[in-house]
Amino acid sequence: MSDKNQTPEKEQNENKKYVGRRDVIKSLATVPVLGAFAYGVYKKKQYDRLLSNSITNEVGMSYEEPAATPPSDVNGKPLRVGLIGYGIRGKMLAKALGFAHPTMVDEWKKGAMTNKDDKRYEEFLQQENLGIQITAVCDIFNTYEKMCAEAGANVNREGTGGNMGPMPAIYKNYQELCAAPEVDAIVIAAPDHWHGPMTIEAAKNGKHVYCEKPMTWTVEETYEVRKAVKKSGITFQLGHQGRQTDSYQKAKEAINKGVLGPINLVEVTTNRNTPNGAWVYPIHEDANPRTIDWEQFIGPAPWHEFSLERFFRWRCWWDYSTGLSGDLLTHEYDAVNQIMNVGIPESAMSTGGIYFYKDGRTVPDVLHTVFEFPKQDLSLVYSATLSSQHQRGKVVMGHDAWMELGQTLTINADVQSTKYADKIKKGIIDPELPIYSYIPGRKNVDAVTSATEKYFAGRGLLYTYRGGKRVDTTHLHMKEWVDCIRNGEEPSCNIDQGFEEAITAHMGTLSYKHNKKVFWDAENEKIIV
Repeated sequence: MSDKNQTPEKEQNENKKYVGRRDVIKSLATVPVLGAFAYGVYKKKQYDRLLSNSITNEVGMSYEEPAATPPSDVNGKPLRVGLIGYGIRGKMLAKALGFAHPTMVDEWKKGAMTNKDDKRYEEFLQQENLGIQITAVCDIFNTYEKMCAEAGANVNREGTGGNMGPMPAIYKNYQELCAAPEVDAIVIAAPDHWHGPMTIEAAKNGKHVYCEKPMTWTVEETYEVRKAVKKSGITFQLGHQGRQTDSYQKAKEAINKGVLGPINLVEVTTNRNTPNGAWVYPIHEDANPRTIDWEQFIGPAPWHEFSLERFFRWRCWWDYSTGLSGDLLTHEYDAVNQIMNVGIPESAMSTGGIYFYKDGRTVPDVLHTVFEFPKQDLSLVYSATLSSQHQRGKVVMGHDAWMELGQTLTINADVQSTKYADKIKKGIIDPELPIYSYIPGRKNVDAVTSATEKYFAGRGLLYTYRGGKRVDTTHLHMKEWVDCIRNGEEPSCNIDQGFEEAITAHMGTLSYKHNKKVFWDAENEKIIV
């Protein structure tokens, strides 16, 4: 607040300490061209310094990036891991543990030779050794099964023709792998309809589990998975690697410090506009009824005759998928839950449809869901389209400021703020300029190779920064899981966080399918349709 006894002259002198954008613009008209440029640069640096020294202190935020994570304790017996599934995501999970197929390494090397900013190979070589041994693999497509085993044998992180280690055991079904005595922990990267059964089977066998999101395919499985994990005492981590994104951690700090004031609305979005982004994945040339165990793929799903489209593009059908709600919405919800601890919503209402991809799919390509948290005076709105790449940020709207976040974070004061009203009036805060901006790894250049990678990179789901170095968020998330197995602690996306994610996603799906608002009975832990 201003000092009521302050003289106009003193107040004027105080205001001169703050250099605004308008000051720079005015200065350009009074100096020569080169001088204007130099003066503008000087003013910009002065403004940035003053902004850092004054406003940053006012909101109580710093620009410090997280320190490098302590190395894992790998001096003891290696953790023996079994991999289930080596499709698109399975390859990334294996790589995050330190095991990549030689042809993947070849691709990274080639990329580095043609693009100096392509650091994928360099970063993989620098990725921490977690003390992991891949002892067992399982995939129902013969080609992926072989590739998974070869990746597990690539202990030296080499390309084609490199020095390989021992080949992991290959199992023809997940039950045998879960029961294998040479396995301590299991990584599940199968289609959605297998997440629940595989997690339960692993827990029954006392195997620790890292399971890709979403946690479950059906509501009923959600309770069974939680029961099995808690009863067994295994260490469970759900694959929401955004838990490691440093900008999200800064956002949580801002929320906890009340920088935004009372928050009543959060908007999160998914916009993609490529066939791959809409789950129209390529079909492998080796795939046919002889190389794929179709009956094992179907499992608990409704029977359907062999279909390459359904096998590789399974996300397009409710028979195996949880659609936008279980796939992309869960990333956004988990980010908000991580930052604000919202928990399970009291209600959900979804609308949308199949408006662009008329390819036989049953899940919508446009979805809008509103989750209500009346006890927190909050609405969470999710909006998605798979036929437009116009980017809309993740925005948290408070009375005093609004925050947009993804890989970066920006906070702007609201022009009608109560908290910052005096500073806005004095010109100390310009609502058109951020009062806080966090850009992790600002000296680094992003090297992504596809529109899908760009989408996930922009949301902080591909990499983040630790100790000034770019690090794979999935690697950090799996490292956390491995460290918790060894030290007996709980990971950040444990079974309780997973339960909240699964129930929330199912509420969104059920609302869409029934075309009505659904509710959560917290006392009886039951979804009411």
